Amino acid sequence: MVCCMTGATRTQVYLTVAQRASLDERARVERKTMAHVIRDAVDVYLAGDVDDVERDRLLADTFGVVPGLGERVPPRDEWDRAVGGVAGRG
Repeated sequence: MVCCMTGATRTQVYLTVAQRASLDERARVERKTMAHVIRDAVDVYLAGDVDDVERDRLLADTFGVVPGLGERVPPRDEWDRAVGGVAGRG
């Protein structure tokens, strides 16, 4: 049980409404508690620069998190790659 971790210290912080909502959503998506998500974020922050493997994992974890984006943006193969309205450039 996380609340009874040996050597753990209970800490309270004030979050903005937006920060709290984002953390709640991330916790829901990752199926973790908000505290677990925060501890993960603190670990990454304290570790310093994110290496390539961790960066790729973080990008993969956040891919597709914008609800309904697929309904508003056409598939990439349908994008018009014309520059200035001239087909064949781009």
